[in-house]
Amino acid sequence: MSQAYIGARPGRDALAGVRTRRLMALAVDFVIVSVVVGVLYVLLGVVTLGLSFFFLPPLWPIVAFFYNGMSLSSARRATPGMRAMDLEASMADNGATPPFLNAAAHGAFFYLSWFLPLVFLVTLVDSEKRFLHDILSGLVVTRRR
Repeated sequence: MSQAYIGARPGRDALAGVRTRRLMALAVDFVIVSVVVGVLYVLLGVVTLGLSFFFLPPLWPIVAFFYNGMSLSSARRATPGMRAMDLEASMADNGATPPFLNAAAHGAFFYLSWFLPLVFLVTLVDSEKRFLHDILSGLVVTRRR
């Protein structure tokens, strides 16, 4: 468990600069997911002689779903982008490592929230600097100490 996480509430220093770090982590994770998807497109295109290109458009969200779910529910509790920015995710109620379904739902809610950008304003009024997709999935993102 993170030392910055005290009981069921993160300490003030655990939340310092979290929003900015999350944006930078998002950029890193977008690049990683895009590279993985690009490699998969090429490999599947070659293996199937191009026939799979009709079925591959939803590949990016599928890879992002499993990328987020597997990395947040791991022992490190962070995607590679979050690790680079010294962030970690934990359950909001007890600070435990998120289970795969919560972590994957967190990613799915995040990508769905791009259709309603005003929901990103929730973080400006939340005391723990949580976004709506954090609240819906029961996670809190704090700085790793």
